[in-house]
Amino acid sequence: MEKDLKYTRNIGIAAHIDAGKTTTTERILFYTGINHKIGEVHDGAATMDWMLQEQERGITITSAATCCEWSYEEKKYQINIIDTPGHVDFTVEVERSMRVLDGMVVLFSAVDGVEPQSETVWRQADKYKIPRIAFVNKMDRQGADFLNVCYQIKKMLGANCIPLQIPIGSGDDFIGVVDLIYNKAIIWDDKNYGMTYKEIPVPSNMKNIVYDHKNKLIETLSEFDDTIMEKFLYDNPSSISEKDIIYSLQKNTIKMKIIPILCGSSFKNKGVQAMLDAICCYLPSPLDIKNVIGINPVNKTKEIRKPNEKEPFSALAFKIASDPFVGRLAFFRVYSGKIESGSYSYNSRSGNKERISRIYQMHANKQSPIEKIVAGDIAAVVGFKDIKTGDTLCDEKHPILLENISFPEPVIGLAIEPKYKSDIDKMSLALSKLMEEDPTFQVRTDNNTGQTIISGMGELHLEIIIDRMKREFKVEINHGKPQVEYKEALTSIVEHREIYKKQTGGRGKYADVLFRLEPGNKGESGLVFINKIKGGNIPKEYIPSIEKGCREMMKSGPLSGYEINNAKITILDGSYHSVDSDQISFELAGKFGFREAAKKANPVLLEPIMKLEVLVPEDNMGDVIGDLNRRRGVIQNMSNRNNIKVIQAIVPLYEMFGYVTVLRTLSSGRGTSVMEFSHYEVVPETIKNNIIVVIGKEKKEKINKKK
Repeated sequence: MEKDLKYTRNIGIAAHIDAGKTTTTERILFYTGINHKIGEVHDGAATMDWMLQEQERGITITSAATCCEWSYEEKKYQINIIDTPGHVDFTVEVERSMRVLDGMVVLFSAVDGVEPQSETVWRQADKYKIPRIAFVNKMDRQGADFLNVCYQIKKMLGANCIPLQIPIGSGDDFIGVVDLIYNKAIIWDDKNYGMTYKEIPVPSNMKNIVYDHKNKLIETLSEFDDTIMEKFLYDNPSSISEKDIIYSLQKNTIKMKIIPILCGSSFKNKGVQAMLDAICCYLPSPLDIKNVIGINPVNKTKEIRKPNEKEPFSALAFKIASDPFVGRLAFFRVYSGKIESGSYSYNSRSGNKERISRIYQMHANKQSPIEKIVAGDIAAVVGFKDIKTGDTLCDEKHPILLENISFPEPVIGLAIEPKYKSDIDKMSLALSKLMEEDPTFQVRTDNNTGQTIISGMGELHLEIIIDRMKREFKVEINHGKPQVEYKEALTSIVEHREIYKKQTGGRGKYADVLFRLEPGNKGESGLVFINKIKGGNIPKEYIPSIEKGCREMMKSGPLSGYEINNAKITILDGSYHSVDSDQISFELAGKFGFREAAKKANPVLLEPIMKLEVLVPEDNMGDVIGDLNRRRGVIQNMSNRNNIKVIQAIVPLYEMFGYVTVLRTLSSGRGTSVMEFSHYEVVPETIKNNIIVVIGKEKKEKINKKK
């Protein structure tokens, strides 16, 4: 029997750190009958935070997938949920989850409102055009203000949001909500984990506010819905039925014209069932989303896949994870067709067939084997050889390449070595597995010192990586101080001729290449390689070798050995020797030529610039701003949030090591800050030489240590 996709929801839960994402997911699992006991984050017992590091720190590090069922209007809905991290160091987990979701629940704290990571998540959801509903959590906390958070969402995120509920009380007095659509109050029972609730008439002291907000709800919908507008303007507004409102909300939420807002307290078990109803009612099924468009890798034409079991199979792998019991898992979302365990699928990137040994329905770190997976579902597979994050799996007879997932560049590095020489191989294996899992984690070898440098999105990211190597792979690691991951950029156009000759008796080496080196296009990274040779001055088979040599040298720039951000090379002319020329000669000519030309192309050093948000009491604001100015910070905005001053600035990462400690000192322990990567910028001339001297000294010390 074919599955009815109308009753499937693929949703993510995303928010700023500590807004209650995992707590909310735990309540969903409890109410849907997946868990019979509520796991609390602060006890380290949350189902979705299954990693030891997550349980110890009370934060989410990896996005965890689970599946549950919820009955709404006598229909059973299957909800696939991805619980994502809130910390900025793990935004990759949010990014890749968004790529495969149909809808999203964005959580906001009723006390803190819109926070920096809330904005990042919102931007990511806009980028992938994901319909969403908002849930204002922590209504039981002192200082909770639902309507103020709604105002912030409207003002700071530019969202057209509509409250569907009004809270009854706040803080310790929060007991329930008034449903604006049905004009009724819902009070949850504290004794029974909020499993039961009763409906009562709207409290008399709230009738006016409920009337006003109901009118605002209808007024906002009338802007997008002609039927409601006609009834609102020409008939009696009371002729607008609940069905009219719900239908209009469904339609306009899916079109991303409006954001319905609900409220509650997940920790106190209030409001989660209403949120589950809203997920089923307002968020899209795979059938409501546009057909997925991909490129046919054979003839490069656009192709469409519909969310249908009978269509050719197509799926996107969005995450690779290692499991100690079943091995490597590839999480993927099926967009069309179906696949059965034990069958084969085609990997469009590698051009190879992959055997899908077993298919699992995921529940955090536990798996339930299933026979097949169909369009619209999310699952994990094992038994593959070479699947990477962002790969498209499809039917070999109908190949398709779906849009890949883009990931930010790492900004911070750390030199590491195994504590014991016997662990070198174990360390290499651990690093390769972790790199496969996390596209924002990179490993390179420093050409000057021979050290292994690991790079990531922040100090916490690298701390977790080192901790995982110790616990999961049993490798003890020594590591240096965190270093900034600089980049280099070229600013001038240079023409250069490189002649590589070597005669050592017998067959020699010869290669001659004339090329133009110039900066790459703004906003792009990597090497653009153009071959303009006509007439066979250099045989075709040698051209890829020149490109290989140039790419190799981009990893080590002329200023201080950091990667060159982007470049464009055009091969103009050259010559070869019928006996002495070979691929290695042209590769070396490419390497040496690129190195010499890069020195002449006026290279500059680029540093990562971070977006910083500091929350401090007004008394300490002057000291904090003075300190940021000393750190080359540029203040962009200052505002108030719940009697606390909010300072937004951009600051070079180089100046920000140890900032949390300094901020605590300046604000007597009352200040907090959040920092995330913004962009790369040229290092000012005044301090460039100092940085290059420091880098040079560090490298000399490392080389001497090695000796």
